[in-house]
Parts: sequence; structure tokens; C-alpha cells
Amino acid sequence: MSIFKKKIDLKEFIINNNTFIILLLLIVASSFLSDTFFTTMNLRNIALQQAGPILVAIGLLYVILAGGIDLSVGSIMAIGSTVSAILITDFSMHYTASIGIAVIIGLLFGLFSGVLVAYTGIQGFVATLATMTIARGVAFVLSEGRPIKIESGTINTLVSKDLMYPILIITLFIIVVFTIIHRYTGYGRKVIAIGSNETALQLAGVRTKQYVMSTYAISGALAALAGVFLAARSSTGSATVGMGQELDAIAAVVIGGASLAGGKGFVLNTVAGALILGLIGNIMNLMAVPSYPQDIIKGAIIIAAVLLQIVTSKKDRTI
Repeated sequence: MSIFKKKIDLKEFIINNNTFIILLLLIVASSFLSDTFFTTMNLRNIALQQAGPILVAIGLLYVILAGGIDLSVGSIMAIGSTVSAILITDFSMHYTASIGIAVIIGLLFGLFSGVLVAYTGIQGFVATLATMTIARGVAFVLSEGRPIKIESGTINTLVSKDLMYPILIITLFIIVVFTIIHRYTGYGRKVIAIGSNETALQLAGVRTKQYVMSTYAISGALAALAGVFLAARSSTGSATVGMGQELDAIAAVVIGGASLAGGKGFVLNTVAGALILGLIGNIMNLMAVPSYPQDIIKGAIIIAAVLLQIVTSKKDRTI
């Protein structure tokens, strides 16, 4: 009888932690496929490269938890990149202040989408599609369509080895904060409940529109910060950054086991989903595989993740 229980527990453990198991298996496979995978330099590069995508995925997760979608995150990344670069180069602003302003502007773009969705009845897909177009256009206007070179000793301090890579410290801090908000606060529980059954929550007297709007604001702020991270890594602000990032972010959230219908998802699983996508790109780059096969594999993984959700739908965890 005890052996039977252990088998059931093992099965449930695999189902509940399939994202982390896939990540672990991918790490093991990558170590065999390339001798340079487990080098300090490569692991550091993966961490630095995925810091931005992880933030975007976390912000998008909150939107999806509330039953929405945000296609504007890639364009808002461009806003964060260009605004921070312009403030530093043209206005001689300290890089910390430029980061703060860039994040606030990203939050306002997200808030704009949130207002459209929550208070006008426009679907999230349409509202954020419009915001995506506007934000990308604003980024090109501000930068005049040219890359903005940022002088050394400013925003690239975020990737300074001497300071223990602040970009990674900030990312870890945000992961912890949003995990706590999601799992242990009334706000997190209400966002999940909105995605599960918004009507029931409204009947209980909860102002759901404010919560829906706030998730888009969070997504915009984190996307702008991710754009700042890209500017820090390249020492360049550009209106072209973040193109297609919304698709990778959606993929990371889905691979992490979140439901696009809302009400189900976990921050750490989403982080693991973003790392899985990053590892796929990294190992294929180490093996000199062209970018197009990478897209095919990403697509296959998304399909597999959705099928896994369907198969395990009756085994859902209680959030």
C-alpha cells in the first residue's frame, strides 16, 4: 500500500513540476552537446541575456492570470531603451534617474492599455495591438530611427562585474517580490480570481476593473525595465529592440504551465519557461545552428506544453 502511495506521489510530483524537470533535462542534455556550455562565461551570458525576457514574462503572466493578453511588451521595451539612452546622452541625466523615468513611461503605456481594456470594453488583443504600434512609433520618433550610443560609466554599470552584476540582483529581487505578491497577498489572489471567474468577484463587490488595469501597468513597467537592461548590455538605445519579444514572453508563460484563459500560472514556472527558451537558443548557437531551426523547435515546445496542460488539466494544483 505504501509503495502504491509513493508511485502516486511521484506521478503527481512530475505533473506538478514538469517545467522544472524539462529545464533540468535540457541543462543535462546541453552539457553533453557542448563542452563550452557549463563554462562560467557561458552561464553568465545566459543569465544576463535572459534577465530582460524574464521580467517581460513575469509582467505578462500577471496580465494572463487576470484573463488578458499584452502584445505591446516588445514595443514598450523599445521605449525603455530609447528613453533611458536619450535622457543620459542628450540631457546628461544620471542613469538611475533615467531608469526611473523610463520605467514610469512604460507603466503609463501599460496603464493606457489597461484603461482601454477595463473601462472601454476593448479586447486586450486589440487594445495592446494599438499600444504596440503607438509605442514603437514613439520610440522611432524619439530616436529619429538611429541607435543612440551611451557613454561608458553610465547605464552599463548595471552589467558591471565589479558590482556583482546589478542587473542579475535586480532581476532576482523582482522574481522574489512578484512571487510573494502572487502567492501570499490579497492582490495576487484577486488577480487569479478575476481570471477564473470575474463575474463572481464583481458580485462579491470587488472592483475588478482596477485590478485588470493594474496588471497591464505592471506589464508595461517591467517591459520598460527589460528595455533598459538591453540598453545597458549593448551600451546603445534602439527603437528596434524587443521585436517579437511578446511571442517569446507568451511562450515562456505557456511553457510555465499558465492557462491563456486566465486564473492559472506561477511566477517561478514562468521564469523556468523563459530559461528554457534561453537555453534552447544558447545551445543551438554554441552548435552553430541557424536561427530558423530554433524557431521551429520553440514552436514545437509550445505545442507540447499546451498538450501537456490538456493531459494534466484534471490534476491542476490549488493556487
